Amino acid sequence: MKPEERIKELVKILNQASYEYYVLDNPTISDQEYDDYFLELRNLEDKYPELKQDDSPTIKVGGSVLDKFEKVRHTTPMLSFDDIFNEDEIIDFDERIKKTVASPTYTLEPKMDGLSGSLIYENGVLVRAATRGDGITGEDITLNVKTIRSVPLRLKDNIDIEVRGEIYMSKDSFIKNNKEREKEGLPLFANPRNAAAGSIRQLDSKIAAKRGLDFVAYFLPNPEQYSIKTQSDSIKYLNDLGFKTNIKLNGFAHNAKEVWNYIEDLRSKRKDLPFPIDGVVLKVDSLKEEEELGTTSRVPRWGIAYKFPAEEVLTTLQDIIFTVGRTGKITPNAILSPVHVDGSLVSRATLHNEDYVISKDLRIGDVVSLRKAGDVIPEVVEAKLERRTGKEIPFTMISNCPMCNHQLERVVGQADWYCLNLSCPAKKIESLIFYASRDAMNIDGLGDQIIEDLYNLEYIKNIDDFYTLSKYKEEILELEGYGEKSYTNMINAINNSKNNSLERLLCGLGIPGIGKKTAKILAKYFNNIDNLINASYEDLKNIYDIGEILADSVVKFFKDESNLSLINRLKDLGVNTTYHAEEMNINENFKDKKFVITGTLEIMKRDELKRYIENAGGTTVDSVSKNVDVVIVGDSPGSKYTKAKELNIEIWTEEELKDKI
Repeated sequence: MKPEERIKELVKILNQASYEYYVLDNPTISDQEYDDYFLELRNLEDKYPELKQDDSPTIKVGGSVLDKFEKVRHTTPMLSFDDIFNEDEIIDFDERIKKTVASPTYTLEPKMDGLSGSLIYENGVLVRAATRGDGITGEDITLNVKTIRSVPLRLKDNIDIEVRGEIYMSKDSFIKNNKEREKEGLPLFANPRNAAAGSIRQLDSKIAAKRGLDFVAYFLPNPEQYSIKTQSDSIKYLNDLGFKTNIKLNGFAHNAKEVWNYIEDLRSKRKDLPFPIDGVVLKVDSLKEEEELGTTSRVPRWGIAYKFPAEEVLTTLQDIIFTVGRTGKITPNAILSPVHVDGSLVSRATLHNEDYVISKDLRIGDVVSLRKAGDVIPEVVEAKLERRTGKEIPFTMISNCPMCNHQLERVVGQADWYCLNLSCPAKKIESLIFYASRDAMNIDGLGDQIIEDLYNLEYIKNIDDFYTLSKYKEEILELEGYGEKSYTNMINAINNSKNNSLERLLCGLGIPGIGKKTAKILAKYFNNIDNLINASYEDLKNIYDIGEILADSVVKFFKDESNLSLINRLKDLGVNTTYHAEEMNINENFKDKKFVITGTLEIMKRDELKRYIENAGGTTVDSVSKNVDVVIVGDSPGSKYTKAKELNIEIWTEEELKDKI
């Protein structure tokens, strides 16, 4: 057989085998046979590279490396659905639909917990893949998507078509990837969604190929071009074209009660599914009726996404350990038997303070329920008292620092215990780490481990030692992992931090109670550090958002001679101590309003949005109350969204935020 004919035959055999294995979950050849065919094909392609086909399965292993991702404008916007969280909201949606459509049929689909992607085929061949991005413009991820085994490189029909779906990481792949990362000493992925998002945006397609990503198709932007009249028929069509779909899990309903029955049934199956889901997508099935219902500027009126409540699981409280923060605050932490919660493997959770542990009567050995607060932070909900055996060990708050053994003190009126030893190594390391962190001086490249190593080597003992680190150049270059380039980058980042505005320095100094937001208030008000040092308690306490406790904290900090000496040394080293006033760009949509931000945002990073709001004349706070004007919600907003609805506070989605900006 001629090489060209054999290559075509092998491609056909291997692509069919991949379709049966990854899409149908019904392999017809053994792994050994597949590997033998694959090796033969790769050898032939190496020998005759001009004969390699566009749909060759060897593309699936990746190999190309990009400098960056190019921007891609979607032919039609990739809209997302509004989220709902309870049965009453489903009833409201059903009633709203029936004002326009008398007897709708709804399609119901599992809401995959990954990220949306768009695939473009020309003459049946995959030519482009893109992320959702902001719904209008995404990023070109074609090379990485081609490595996904369940994505067909060539369709069964030679047609031009756009297909949209979810790029995700299966539960098995998530566990496998984290095991490998643990062996290599790399940080573990937090959850499958983040893992999938990070993997599909790798510039090296070989890395993406190794992550075991998957794709499920769920939407056709232009179904009328293929004589399709319903959502359910579009899924059948995608299935017939060779895409993996959830057709066997999808359902139908005609009213809110049937919708809720489907949700309850799917919820019961959730743990046993091979992939992560976080809810149910509800759509009007008829495309004609969808057209009648239309869309708003940001979301379709014919669909909605129900989000499952935060999952609670049971595990064992194995131990309670104590950590020391940069201010000396002692925090009890739960050590748990590792357990998956909403897709993340959790083995520890903060217990905040002594009062928190006592109020929940948590004991070592207890079976406890665990959930993710706001679907993000692991939280111990309660001890299961009925599961106690009598062998559990009651909690006792420590009286001495776990690092330096200095006696702890509890501030009157506060729940926290503190180590007040100025020389406590844990406090020192944590304060140095915080000084270099993104919220403070933002010294790029100085991670926790690097700072701890430099501290243990006694190259950095105090904050000002960052700026004299260059005197240890020869010693640092001898350390494992350091070369001339990495050393130069580190020193440049440290020197660049000297030019930061005053609020970053104030935040980094570790004044008790003074975080990023309060530091900015003080920097704006006093303009330079000398004015702040000379400010009285009365001056400070009357500033909006400062008050008596913070005023007292600032005064005490600047009365300490060692702190004043540190500031003078920083000045001598060229560290800026004045406020760089930003040019205000007042936006009437934000002026004089108080905002809360919740959920995962795509339009910009949370810090960037906070800066924008402040520069536009607004302010941001962390908790929802009746004094808040607007709550901005991204993906998975959690309890803040629910509270905002209860208080009837104005809510902006990302699309609305974009319009306001």
